[in-house]
Amino acid sequence: MQNLVIATHNPDKLKEMQILLADLPFQLVGMDAFTHLPPVEEDQPTILGNAAKKALQIAQATRMLCLADDTGLFIDCLDGLPGVHSARWAGEHCSYLDNRLKALEMLQNCDRRSASFRTVIALASPQGIIAFKEGRVDGEITREELGTNGFGYDSIFLVKATGKTFAQMSDEDKNQLSHRALAIAAIRPILFKLGNME
Repeated sequence: MQNLVIATHNPDKLKEMQILLADLPFQLVGMDAFTHLPPVEEDQPTILGNAAKKALQIAQATRMLCLADDTGLFIDCLDGLPGVHSARWAGEHCSYLDNRLKALEMLQNCDRRSASFRTVIALASPQGIIAFKEGRVDGEITREELGTNGFGYDSIFLVKATGKTFAQMSDEDKNQLSHRALAIAAIRPILFKLGNME
């Protein structure tokens, strides 16, 4: 069975990816399994650019297939912020809570609370990028935290299709319709084909 590197040090994201990819013909490996990997500076202006850079750099460093994603929360009232800066919006070493509180504070006087979560998945081999896929979920930013499950902005992002925040959903429900789940669903046929090649 081939190895597939998941390009993250984030244990929450790795766990979610392991659930979403559990039936694929790969042995999934997180970046913490490697001691020699150079850090990837996520300095691209788009989430697609960051996902591609991570996937290719880690694939080349490990000599293995690599799946990388980058996710952004795009808030309409804030002209798309935090967008590509979602993970570190409140500062370089900020917590999930710091980011959520910043979003709620910046939207205090805004009635237009529509937003979208977008994930771009990039798959690369050491020779180059193989594929990109995107998942998008539309919703709105709540006025307070709702729910205790999940991570990141989950407790303030109300999913339009369900009327619940991601944090009010079970892991199983979230993994049916999240932006990351949609992106992975789109790239799964390519992964299955690669995983079954001799």
